[in-house]
Amino acid sequence: MSTLSWIIAVSLAGGVLSVCAAAALSIAVGTQRVNMLISYAIGALLGAAFLEIIPHALEHGEPHKMAATLLFGILAFFVLEKLVLWRHCHHDHCEAHEAQAPAHDHGRSGLLILVGDTFHNFVDGILIAAAFLQSTELGIVTALAIIAHEIPQEVGDYLILLHSGYSKMRALMFNLLSSLATLVGAMLAYFALSQLTEWIPTLLGLGAASMIYVAVADLIPGLHKRTELRATIQQVLLIGLGVTSIVIVRALAGE
Repeated sequence: MSTLSWIIAVSLAGGVLSVCAAAALSIAVGTQRVNMLISYAIGALLGAAFLEIIPHALEHGEPHKMAATLLFGILAFFVLEKLVLWRHCHHDHCEAHEAQAPAHDHGRSGLLILVGDTFHNFVDGILIAAAFLQSTELGIVTALAIIAHEIPQEVGDYLILLHSGYSKMRALMFNLLSSLATLVGAMLAYFALSQLTEWIPTLLGLGAASMIYVAVADLIPGLHKRTELRATIQQVLLIGLGVTSIVIVRALAGE
């Protein structure tokens, strides 16, 4: 497959898979199963960032510049999360669910979620394109980490849309439309970055920063709410499984 074919296939499949899996999980399984996915997503995000994306960025960029890019990215995502009007939920007892569960708000919070998720998906598409332009292996690993994170994230979005007054079918359809922003971002990035290859290491550094920030600031604190030994062991094993899956994909996709 050509690089462009990989980008199109992964962008479409990743978005549709994440949304459909999230809708199915929201209906079919309980909170504990979703929390298990979050632990796995943490491992996949950190594994992709530290074992693949950062090493590739360092190979094609100056180390001190890459370190500065990572630091800037983490701080920038912190500021952005402070400024935005909405926040993705990764579990059933987050602020958004508690505020919106009693009654729907005629779609206002749902609209904010859709706008924010569309932008997030657009940025994911840019990262996927940048990764595939670097190497097919890096693209596949990056896509896996994004999909692993998107599923529990989309579960939260889907539930908020339901609380906001959307029917199950409308919530699914709007999430699917939002997921198409991944393809739009990927296409724009592919044609732009083909001419601006010097930007790829910087984009990879920012992508790694976003994965590290999401894993450490958004997802890991939620795991600390379950302090019992059994839950802790389960979380550690699933995080390890997430990291291992990145290693396996890297070996199978081998350069």
